[in-house]
Amino acid sequence: MLIWLASYPKSGNTLLRALLASYYFSNDGIFNFEIIKNIKQFPSIELFENIGVKIDNEKEVIKNYIKAQESINQKNSIQFLKTHSYLFNIENNPFTDLNNTLGVIYIVRDPRNVVTSYAHHFAISIEEAAHQLVNSTNWGGNLLSTRSSDRTKVYVGSWGSNFNSWKSLKLPQKYLLIKYEDLIKRKKTTFLKILKFIHYLKQTTFVVDELKLNKAIESTNFKKMQNLEKENNFIEAKIDPKTGENITFFNLGEKNKWENILDPKIRKKIENYFKREMLELGYL
Repeated sequence: MLIWLASYPKSGNTLLRALLASYYFSNDGIFNFEIIKNIKQFPSIELFENIGVKIDNEKEVIKNYIKAQESINQKNSIQFLKTHSYLFNIENNPFTDLNNTLGVIYIVRDPRNVVTSYAHHFAISIEEAAHQLVNSTNWGGNLLSTRSSDRTKVYVGSWGSNFNSWKSLKLPQKYLLIKYEDLIKRKKTTFLKILKFIHYLKQTTFVVDELKLNKAIESTNFKKMQNLEKENNFIEAKIDPKTGENITFFNLGEKNKWENILDPKIRKKIENYFKREMLELGYL
């Protein structure tokens, strides 16, 4: 069964995966870029190729989302999957179903900080990033690219629709909302909450490995991850189309504060579009 790690892009999904990978996929709890590969991304174009779907026909790809997830679930184990997709239903083709999904951990971040991080990551202006946040969008789908993430089309939605869509899993009690800000400021408490939720979904007794827990928290410190990227590069970093060079993935961290760097007009635009969601989340 699948446990989704879902979020709008640049909302803390990498930190969440780093913590989980360190805790579940290492012997000592110490993070490195290799162990994060244990948490795959969905959708992934290679997965559809492997089950014989014609990837040049996007309608066929969408029709086979469930089939692709069933192929993953043949492994008969609980697996984490990262996604930036909203929980869609396109022409009666669902993103997932309860036969494949055990639950979701949804991580959300103040969109006023998302927008600057998003702009840096995709090498676009903050104005263009704000436009994408407030409009339903998809990205990827370049089948000629050598990068898997660029070949795969992802239906992201807007920041608000992405957040709202995954709440539909609240009813069957398969949904945990985590705020990125809590994962930064109250890392241990928040991570313990996540681990307890995973055990609740698995219906297993929760016993924490304190040593691995503390090592995971320590080794996923932003500065340490930033230094790892300088030493080894990070496969998820984008390439600047103008320069051909990697764009730094771990860029500002806690220094990314909208109060100091965001144009007031863009701030107001985001607050107007997402007033209801931001009030619900305590961002306004």
